[in-house]
Amino acid sequence: MADRFKGFKRWIFAGAVLFLALVLAAAFYWRYDILRTTLDPKIPFQTYDPPPAPNYANPGAWALLPPHGAAGRGSADVFFVHPTSYDGGRDWNAPYDQPKAARDLARVMLPNYAAPFARVGRIFAPHYRQASLYTFLTLRDDARDARRFAYDDVRDAFRHYLTHDNGGRPIVLVGVEQGGILADRLLKEEIAPNAALRSRLAGVYLIETVVPADAFGPGAVVPACARRDEAGCVVAWASLTDGDFQRVQELNNRSLVWNGGDELVTLDGRTPLCVNPLLGARDETRAPARANLGAVNATGLEWDSRPALLKRQVWAQCEDGLLHTGRPRSPSLRDSGSWTDRRKVDGFNLFWADIEADALARVAALKKRTDQTPIPGTPPQKAG
Repeated sequence: MADRFKGFKRWIFAGAVLFLALVLAAAFYWRYDILRTTLDPKIPFQTYDPPPAPNYANPGAWALLPPHGAAGRGSADVFFVHPTSYDGGRDWNAPYDQPKAARDLARVMLPNYAAPFARVGRIFAPHYRQASLYTFLTLRDDARDARRFAYDDVRDAFRHYLTHDNGGRPIVLVGVEQGGILADRLLKEEIAPNAALRSRLAGVYLIETVVPADAFGPGAVVPACARRDEAGCVVAWASLTDGDFQRVQELNNRSLVWNGGDELVTLDGRTPLCVNPLLGARDETRAPARANLGAVNATGLEWDSRPALLKRQVWAQCEDGLLHTGRPRSPSLRDSGSWTDRRKVDGFNLFWADIEADALARVAALKKRTDQTPIPGTPPQKAG
């Protein structure tokens, strides 16, 4: 009897171990779906009560703002729209001062993506009620509504900047990932229809952003850049490591673009715009690694610290509208962090020095092309 009882206990133990193994295997297999579910606000956007709007007259509503009275290192102004730094959960759109999102922005996004423009001019980077990372993991209408909602803050910040701070200076418009999508609409609705603003547009950078190439042809009001010594044009790309076919499918099939109005739609077979940052041109030539002026992992660096440049890290080539790159030689230029971290923009910048050189060249080209004239009725310059 005792032996039979012991055998029964062993069967119970073995069954429990097998059940636990199955549970763990299932959790591992569906881990991304589980993580995605935890980021879902689980409330329709139509009934969602968004956080209060930022007041752009308050310096706290800006992630970067030049000190009062500062002339800046360069002659231009840079209006920078930051990428996604809020994962999601309770909110479709993050409070503009959400603590963790603000820390990620200050520690990761700004040193890697805004700092290349520090020598170009004064940087104005608004906080805004950004759509959560979850809205980029689904094509639901709720998610599209949340991303459309974020645009209003960016537009209001830009209008405030023009009225109170620009003073007729050249403008460089920059948007990264989510910020690039919003900057694309800002360009079309606020800058392109305004001849005075267009005359002072040094360049537009839509970094890690999918936009349709046919919207920026040679006949466009603001076309894609054909060469590096050209001002008033668009540099845009979305990158992947060569051979990452899953990433190709994601960018082509799941990216949302503006339909000419305020609706976000899929590409539906349209080719994305790719301007090679190593060439500064819309060109399908493969740029060799020796053309790479310097990649950087600036995560955690103080804002005023200039990072060490890692030169000749990657080659880059536009192919079917996407920027294919080689694998970086430095381990510091490879994906790391949590699953949500890896779904955001990289915590490094393969083209840090190339972007800096490109922006400086376009501001110089604008100055060479025309004398700067303030927008009629624009008040005298005020910094900060």
